[in-house]
Amino acid sequence: MTSGWVLAAAIVPALVCALVIAMLRGSRLHAALADQPNERSLHVQPRPRVGGIGVMVAALASGLLLADGQVKLVLLLAAALSVVSFADDRASLPIAARLLAHIAAAAAIAFTCIGAASWPLAIVATLAIAWMTNLFNFMDGSDGLAGGMGTIGFGAYAAAAAFAHDLPFALGCLVLASACAGFLLHNFPPARVFMGDTGSIPLGFLAGALGTLGAVRGLWAWWFPVLAFAPFILDASVTLARRAVKRQRIWRAHRSHSYQRLVLSGWSHRKLAMHAYALMLLSAACALAAQRAESPMRWAIIWGWAAVLLALFGSLERRFARTASSPLPGLDP
Repeated sequence: MTSGWVLAAAIVPALVCALVIAMLRGSRLHAALADQPNERSLHVQPRPRVGGIGVMVAALASGLLLADGQVKLVLLLAAALSVVSFADDRASLPIAARLLAHIAAAAAIAFTCIGAASWPLAIVATLAIAWMTNLFNFMDGSDGLAGGMGTIGFGAYAAAAAFAHDLPFALGCLVLASACAGFLLHNFPPARVFMGDTGSIPLGFLAGALGTLGAVRGLWAWWFPVLAFAPFILDASVTLARRAVKRQRIWRAHRSHSYQRLVLSGWSHRKLAMHAYALMLLSAACALAAQRAESPMRWAIIWGWAAVLLALFGSLERRFARTASSPLPGLDP
């Protein structure tokens, strides 16, 4: 029975997601949700932002069946954020309205999991989940990137929960990894569809919320989700810090993330995706290895991989220190 549920969670969401997106590509939403190139874009031709709908339909249909009560609550809050984000994809909601929804959902999970008695920790968790919600959206700007991070990151969550013998939690995370893999069938370079805020915002929320819930349950240490999603967290955080130091408007659209600057320097979307997948897999492997290792080996893995990532992003910062983030032609693969 157990192996059957695991197989279903690994395969069915991917198939459902891929099928839903295929249907949406032939619907009216194909044009209504077209992503027009702007100052943040790395593409020059419009692409329909229907991928996130497929991801969320697949994740909810399977996750609400297989996951336990707390994970279902997280999924329902993610669904609510998906509805808000769909409205934003259609009509560009005010930033304040979007952030209020993100913080409200993050606070609901943080205070439910941690409790009001530990309100300082709950507030920190709220801010961390809200940041994860937004940074995933910031990093969803190149073909295959967000789908790959979702597949690998949630796959790491599922493996860690399985090692901790929490099958319902593991199944809930595996469903998300599978749905992201189904999206990649349409988004791997060259992308036919984009995820849109409808998918990237709830996926970022799910990464933060499930990471927090897993830590509260004792499935993993607090650093595990950070390490599992480290490539996205580091790129987004370093970029925000750099823009803040330069007194740039951090809320404005831009093309100064490391992955964006690599594409602007001449990398194809496919080359970027393949290198990013290798980095994501290594981060996930280090997170899982450290979680199961004894101290001091655990901390050697954590700090060793952190040093590698920091050196890598530091080299990219030096490489592009004199490169302006200006529009370039021929950005699509």
